[in-house]
Amino acid sequence: MAAGMAASGPGAVGARLGITGLVQGVGFRPFVHRLAARHGLAGWVRNTNGQVEVRLEGPAAAIDAFEAALGTDLPVLARIEAITREAVAAEGLSGFVVSASAIPSADERLPVSPDVATCDACLREFADPANRRYRYPFITCTDCGPRFTVIEGMPYDRERTSMRVFEQCAACLAEYQAPEDRRYHSETNSCPDCGPRLWFTRRRGERRVTGDAAIAEAAALLKAGGIVAVRGLGGFHLAADATSDAAIATLRERKHREAKPLAVMVRDLGEARAFARVDADERRLLESAARPVVLLKRGTAGGGQDRPALAAMVAPGLAHVGVMLPYTPVHHLLLEAVGRPLVMTSGNQSDEPIAIGNVEAFERLTSIADGFLLHDREIVARYDDSVLRVADGAPVFLRRARGFAPLPVDLPVESPRPLLAMGPHLKNTFTLLHGRRAWVSQHIGDLESLDTIEHFHAARRRFESLFHVRPEVVVHDLHPGYLSTRLALESGLPVAQPVQHHHAHVAAVMAEHGRLEPVIGVAYDGTGYGEDGATWGAEVLYADLVDFHRLAHLRYAPLPGGDAAARSPWRVAAGYLWATEGEAVLARTMRDVPGLLAGLVRRQLDRGVNSPLASSMGRLFDAAAAILGLCTEARYEGEAAMRLEAAAGDLPGTVLPFCITKTADGPRELDPLPLLVTLGERAAAGEPTGPLAAAFHDTVVHATAELVRHAVRETGCHTVALGGGCFQNARLVSGLRRRLEHDGCEVLLARQLGPNDGAVSVGQAAVAAARLAGLHTAVGTGDLATANGG
Repeated sequence: MAAGMAASGPGAVGARLGITGLVQGVGFRPFVHRLAARHGLAGWVRNTNGQVEVRLEGPAAAIDAFEAALGTDLPVLARIEAITREAVAAEGLSGFVVSASAIPSADERLPVSPDVATCDACLREFADPANRRYRYPFITCTDCGPRFTVIEGMPYDRERTSMRVFEQCAACLAEYQAPEDRRYHSETNSCPDCGPRLWFTRRRGERRVTGDAAIAEAAALLKAGGIVAVRGLGGFHLAADATSDAAIATLRERKHREAKPLAVMVRDLGEARAFARVDADERRLLESAARPVVLLKRGTAGGGQDRPALAAMVAPGLAHVGVMLPYTPVHHLLLEAVGRPLVMTSGNQSDEPIAIGNVEAFERLTSIADGFLLHDREIVARYDDSVLRVADGAPVFLRRARGFAPLPVDLPVESPRPLLAMGPHLKNTFTLLHGRRAWVSQHIGDLESLDTIEHFHAARRRFESLFHVRPEVVVHDLHPGYLSTRLALESGLPVAQPVQHHHAHVAAVMAEHGRLEPVIGVAYDGTGYGEDGATWGAEVLYADLVDFHRLAHLRYAPLPGGDAAARSPWRVAAGYLWATEGEAVLARTMRDVPGLLAGLVRRQLDRGVNSPLASSMGRLFDAAAAILGLCTEARYEGEAAMRLEAAAGDLPGTVLPFCITKTADGPRELDPLPLLVTLGERAAAGEPTGPLAAAFHDTVVHATAELVRHAVRETGCHTVALGGGCFQNARLVSGLRRRLEHDGCEVLLARQLGPNDGAVSVGQAAVAAARLAGLHTAVGTGDLATANGG
């Protein structure tokens, strides 16, 4: 019986269902309509009360079958969290309709779908000359297209999106109103007659070219070595020919991005395989609806030998390259017209937020781009591409944004007050927490410019409005100098106890795994303010969500020049090797450093001037890269460590000397001096760099496992959480996980969030919630083994 003909009839019963989860903006109401038709049920469905509400009338068995079928054949983007059902009196309803949405109250919080790639059904229409949407740059349906970047308010209806200015034509409206149509209640529905427009121009105010001619002119400019600013879903890309070193050199010079790797967009997997290896897990990520950038290992494992080679300047000196597949119709048109891979990097000057508006792009990108491919569908939220890699068959977030944010994360503790977690200074995200639900922002960036700070504030205002969270408390990092700390203190909100950076890393991993009981946390990264005022970054903690006890760390070493050491790995090596048996290694490492500068650094070390102490695994990687001659001056954050990982590859390694010491009442210390000296001496003796880089990684794994074994004996705890940016390194995380599991430990890894600073705001929120809720801790003081039941 068709939905329009369904009637409750004699013997009918009534039911009201409440369905929560990701069920708005994902084609869920049309799905319910079709399901009701299939089971011959009357009633209605609407968005309301933080959920989808369904009213049903019909045979009891049919309603049971309807409820059972809700969990099968869901729309691609939908996710059901809970279903409630109550019996109601049958009223003799006839037909089944999609009712108007009820505006949510201030107490209702609805998940918002991320933007997703164009679906296969739309692509088939897009490629069909007989279809009215043939080559239409903004084709969408209920299963695909923009969501987060067009939604201005919830519930998700067209009048609360930036598509409201495009009134549907008669043909589109008929689709929108037809229950059997794939575009039934598709809020972004449009066609060439009524939807957004695409055009190309060289400069603001100059001649516009529209339609296929716009794509043709943009493609011609790209093939000639030019740079095109392309307006996409969440902002602009800067596009260039990925097979041309000259084009990329121009892009790098204009964008002030000397060497940082650039993402590449390819037409299909065959084009990717012309220069990279793609395994089954990487393929699933590449082809997923999220369409993230995926790090692929360079190489030609099969196919594509006749295609143009990727330019060396895309990712100089690295073993991996970031690759993504097209995720909008404009991408498909452009890649088809160009016929080769394109660099698609964020549309901004380095360290600025991505540009989203046409006028903004002309103001900020004219010095970079030779032409602009524009459209008139307004972008409500800045939204960078997500970046992931695969390690041990599982995805690891390097940046969580398009395709994933703003999906929430549920914490294992309920906060008694709504709160705002400000996140870190670098790679910032923020988190709004209400109850157990943590709304994690998209990647904001480094809080080092006024534009990025305004992006932070705008994103925060939007999240508070979308998810109806009005924070009553703010929590921030322990570092008094972080801009995120200052913003928290200036927010006007009551300030919770600050959260130490590495505790937040461990807490973020605990939270996404739903853990409240203590863990051994290994937090390895570049920098974080320690409780003793020194720079921490290689920490073994015994931690729960309330407190932590520091069990072990890397031996402190001075960083001559302070922040300059992070940009000059040779300075870090000097801090470790100065006035030790490693002087000969240091002299070799500094052989290309100008004499005056080398002398200044030695005087800083001699006098302890501008040489803060640091226990940092990130800086240890820098020192090793400098000693091996891989990177003495870093042109972007993480370059030294990335080159070190690239050199190690899959080569076999050995365990080199290191030293672990323990004082009577303090934490254990890992002294890497024997390791660094051995690396330098073997490099000077002519041993190949690759095996030495592999040996460095394997020694860090072995030494860390030894520290954890001590921690297990001391605490009785066998659960280990790994957090911090160093665990983006696939060789490190894979080797350490295997070693710890071999030792009988349960290993918790970052999965829903990244291991890096992008997850710190979630850790801050979890710690603050646990403290506000009055949870007890047993890890800060006392007999640790007894506290853990060991």
